[in-house]
Amino acid sequence: MRGIAGLRIGPAEALFLDFDGTLAEMGPDPDAIHLPEGFGSVLERLAMRLGGAVALISGRDLRDLARRTPSGLWRIGGHGIEVLPPGAPVPPPLPPAPETLLAPLREALHRHPGLRIEVKGPVAALHYRAAPEAAELCLAAARKAAAALAGYRVQPGKMVVEVKPEGAHKGIALRQAMEHPPFAGRRPVMIGDDATDEDAMQAALALGGVAVKVGDGASAAGWHAPDPAALRAWLIREADGDDAPPGR
Repeated sequence: MRGIAGLRIGPAEALFLDFDGTLAEMGPDPDAIHLPEGFGSVLERLAMRLGGAVALISGRDLRDLARRTPSGLWRIGGHGIEVLPPGAPVPPPLPPAPETLLAPLREALHRHPGLRIEVKGPVAALHYRAAPEAAELCLAAARKAAAALAGYRVQPGKMVVEVKPEGAHKGIALRQAMEHPPFAGRRPVMIGDDATDEDAMQAALALGGVAVKVGDGASAAGWHAPDPAALRAWLIREADGDDAPPGR
């Protein structure tokens, strides 16, 4: 993978960004993760440069994502379940995942108090950032939960395992976004750090676009940023820079 310093974006691109581990550093408490102060304005300037074609695409619930990010951007929450256009009012919460799905996750929580359950509408997550030794317990609980409800699948991530509807897929979300203004007709650039982001990276590459991996690990991406701080420095450059030919 090539270093992100060599990548330039301009008016022909559409930019898709993950949140946790990509724009913001990961931490033991998901509620404590925020953009650095003032960085939201950088993203809004970049959106202006790209004709509004900047979207944050996250596994977080849409309302949670909206609280942490500027309203001048497109926000895609729940791995693509909900889409919030710039300036639009935040919708009410979706109905929560049924107890049939949550029961195995609660059982794991009782067995290991260091775990944390997060219900994001129809998506349920079992976090083990504060208890990394419980990874296998969490995966087994998620598999049991998914097996209890038709149309659900397990999605492992960084220190988290999620149980989500099969249609909650960042690759599908990116493809759908690329069919409509302001994204249609542009070249997608997907930047992320986790397994769910790889789905969107594969979609971007299939559409003739670019993928950027943040952090360590194998990836389909051809470009790399070592950490969120390096990515943010690159985004500042691109928000303030002159139009340039796209990276190859």
